[in-house]
Amino acid sequence: MRDKNDAVPSRSGGVGGGLHLESLEQGLSTLHYEEADTLNTEQIKKDFPVLRQKVNGHDLVWLDNGATTQKPNQVIDKISDYYRNYNSNIHRGAHTLAARATDAYEEAREKVQRFINAATSEEIIFVRGTTEGINLVAQTYGRQFLTPGDEVIVSTMEHHSNIVPWQLLEARKGIKLRVIPITDHGEICMDEYVKLFNERTRLVSVMHVSNVLGTVNPIKEMIRIAHEHNVPFAVDGAQSVPHIKVDVQDLDADFYAFSAHKVYGPTGSGVLYGKERWLDRMPPYQGGGEMIQTVSFERTTFNELPYKFEAGTPDYIGTTAFARALDYVSALGIDNIAAHEKALTDYALQRLREIPEMRIIGEAEERGAVISFNVGDIHPSDLGTLLDRLGIAVRTGHHCAQPLMQRMGIPGTVRASFALYNTMEEVDALVAAVDRVRKMF
Repeated sequence: MRDKNDAVPSRSGGVGGGLHLESLEQGLSTLHYEEADTLNTEQIKKDFPVLRQKVNGHDLVWLDNGATTQKPNQVIDKISDYYRNYNSNIHRGAHTLAARATDAYEEAREKVQRFINAATSEEIIFVRGTTEGINLVAQTYGRQFLTPGDEVIVSTMEHHSNIVPWQLLEARKGIKLRVIPITDHGEICMDEYVKLFNERTRLVSVMHVSNVLGTVNPIKEMIRIAHEHNVPFAVDGAQSVPHIKVDVQDLDADFYAFSAHKVYGPTGSGVLYGKERWLDRMPPYQGGGEMIQTVSFERTTFNELPYKFEAGTPDYIGTTAFARALDYVSALGIDNIAAHEKALTDYALQRLREIPEMRIIGEAEERGAVISFNVGDIHPSDLGTLLDRLGIAVRTGHHCAQPLMQRMGIPGTVRASFALYNTMEEVDALVAAVDRVRKMF
């Protein structure tokens, strides 16, 4: 349902300070492109208020997008608008505000469905983020289908959120975790992957794009191989959905999880996509309101999809704002965003390699908008701290991927990750700052 306030310009203004909410698609087509398939980053930046500030006397260069993306005024205004004018719990209310909030919540579900090309909106489960989505699969699929001795396949490069939930099942149900090795360049060893399948393999769970290496894994081929063995496949899509086109039906993924806050939406909201035939057979994740049909002290019957997995009051404000973020991305065009970020990444790799003692961690042929690196003997944390003094925000440490760090023989990295509002000039600033810090050691 379209909200009344959607016809009112946002407080951010018009051409000079962002787009009107009611003309998002039209405005982006005229204001946010320099030429065909080229994003007008100067205009785009006006939509992101946090990027206008200075840090330590320098213009902020935000290169920590792999952790979280910044939010445009269109999303921020949406959150404020709903709390000011439409706040109401959803689904059960008989009054007007409840109906409006419910319509907006379900419209957001349909937008997510279209964005990833799910077959039905019933296959879209709203969760708090990628981590909860993976845990939901581990707990419910695991409870229903895994028995002692069964095996789950993951890869060496996985985020902790796609390792620890399966380890918890190891301890509780006696399953076994099998790990796909990777090459020195940070690519999946496909021959070894195939060898891991046996009669006890019950699930594969692998990230689409590495949050450390930037590696774009051959997920479609990996899914095909798993299905040849009648094994379902779950995908961690946290680092893919913001950057490349994802079509879950084309991939034939059985489960696909991602987070709103990495796609220019709010924190605390995310999505688990699941094929209906699996979700129907899986037990509820949590118990409480919304996920029930009837309750007595003798017996409870559960709601239909997707509500069976959405216990309690959902973050209907967050999901509605997430839908606005998807509007923003869709209007720019995910293919245009991908091309822009590839150009940035290619240029950054070229420039960073000019720095003496530079070591790029991850040299996959197909990669996303993430670069991890170390310089000489400089500790990543020291390098990151000094870059911050120059206004450049990067991530340092093990990036919730300690097994990967052990494989690469390093304690951690500096990670620069790009988004639709980053520029070549910011890449130059990063390179100059890294080289300046290097000369201090």
